Amino acid sequence: MSVITKIQDWGDQHHAKWLDYFRIVLGVVLIWKGVAFATNLHAFTTLMTHVMVPVAISLSLLAHLIILLHILGGLMIALGSNTRLFCLLNLPVLLVAVFFVNFQQNIFRPYSEMWLSVIVLFGLLLFMVEGDGKLSIERGGKKVIA
Repeated sequence: MSVITKIQDWGDQHHAKWLDYFRIVLGVVLIWKGVAFATNLHAFTTLMTHVMVPVAISLSLLAHLIILLHILGGLMIALGSNTRLFCLLNLPVLLVAVFFVNFQQNIFRPYSEMWLSVIVLFGLLLFMVEGDGKLSIERGGKKVIA
């Protein structure tokens, strides 16, 4: 039995019900941040005016990839479908957000985004191990023994 299979089995057997609600909130927060990122793309357009064309194209593709990962990944995490996969896909975005974007700002200022990013990063790591849980669409057809 591989290590990944053991982790998945352990996560499926030791899943508390409150973790399902935390997973749903985590998904909604990711959707919210993806929509907020999409509505504030003007910050990227001002950044792209002073760079060369290949850098501007890669920044634009990266911005759209982040929006797609947050909205689609947040929806799938909230619904409980392929939770481990979408947590893994969102993990690099959150690592960059925590260690490169938010860490440079003053983390002790009021309303700092750093703490929200750390909580979301923790949630992604948690649900990579725990999985989707009992309140998910993947368990809709399965009989769950309490």
